[in-house]
Amino acid sequence: MNGPGWVVAGFSAAVVAVAVIACGAAMVAVHPMLSIVVNGVVAAGVAPTLWQWRAVPVWRWVVLGGVIGIAGGWVALLFGAG
Repeated sequence: MNGPGWVVAGFSAAVVAVAVIACGAAMVAVHPMLSIVVNGVVAAGVAPTLWQWRAVPVWRWVVLGGVIGIAGGWVALLFGAG
């Protein structure tokens, strides 16, 4: 019975992907390298917290959605969404 968990993961993936695309597109307008560096620094900074939260029953779904959202946002930025 993981239906509600998948809904939470999907919602958090959508929110994170939109945030990554919006922030990345704004930074690309300044300089493309800025977007790459800042996205890498943020991902490296958030990774330890997400790694710890992956074992907490409710937060694991939010973490899953966040990871999917970050990856999806990066892919969208690579293909010019934004």
